[in-house]
Amino acid sequence: MRNEHALVPEMLVFATVVELRGFAAAARRLELTTSAVSRSVGRLEAHWGAKLLHRTTRSVSLTELGAEVYVGCARMAQLAREVHATAGHYGDTPRGRVRMTAPEVFGETWLAPQLPAFRTRWPEVELSVQLTDRMVDLTEEGLDLGIRLTTAAQLPPGMVARALCQVRYIAVASPECLRLLPAPLEHPGDLANQPCITLGYGEFQNQLCWEPQDAAGQAMPQTPVELRVHAPLSISSSVGILALALRHQGVGIVVDFAAREALTQGRLVQLFPGWQLAGPYATRTAYALYPPTRHLPLKVRALIDHLARGDD
Repeated sequence: MRNEHALVPEMLVFATVVELRGFAAAARRLELTTSAVSRSVGRLEAHWGAKLLHRTTRSVSLTELGAEVYVGCARMAQLAREVHATAGHYGDTPRGRVRMTAPEVFGETWLAPQLPAFRTRWPEVELSVQLTDRMVDLTEEGLDLGIRLTTAAQLPPGMVARALCQVRYIAVASPECLRLLPAPLEHPGDLANQPCITLGYGEFQNQLCWEPQDAAGQAMPQTPVELRVHAPLSISSSVGILALALRHQGVGIVVDFAAREALTQGRLVQLFPGWQLAGPYATRTAYALYPPTRHLPLKVRALIDHLARGDD
């Protein structure tokens, strides 16, 4: 029979399986295979001669003994995390792997271009980035960091959030599209008779609300403009909207970070710079989210600082 000290790694694995409610999630967190995690728990059960978990194909649940054992194992795991975090917090060089998630288009057009400079500065940090528009549970999937585009009122509870940048929806069109119009588009109300390309899903439909603003982005004492636009084309992707706008298919309503390169190159023109979209297309913020912790690992802090500065 193995002594109690030799079983410490298995106890930490067991605590992680229970915390994340599954072998696969624990394997991702611990960088092990699912079979290795299962064998580790099996060794604990063999040591005590009793089952710790009820297993099904979809979930795991604690047996009576498992519930009692988990209390002590969870304390050990928490203490190990605190010791590790403390050491990482006081280290002078960020190192290790950061697992993170971000929305697809934001990750491709805003996040990815900033990562080479981060890797150049901190080469001992490895980055594993999942791009998905799915609402990811960071704890359940063993991730260190997530980016979400939302408002402060809609931030998920129980998470620490740091603002990275503002995200605005803007109206864009190609110079060729504008040349073909019988009259210039000088006011948001001029869109009433123009073909538009919208996201066309959820709250992002064809009803647009525009609010006047000054050069500093402050609201002006003018009447907002609300109108329903004609959208013969809608596509649930800002990348798709850009592709259609670049092919002169109409005025695209798109997030600013996705259009930035095309605007800089002159392939698209931003319309109505003195107006800001509101309502469903109102300004949002890109937040870095992470679970609360006494000592944020230096590798995670360094990445958040880098992204908040916009160091590309």
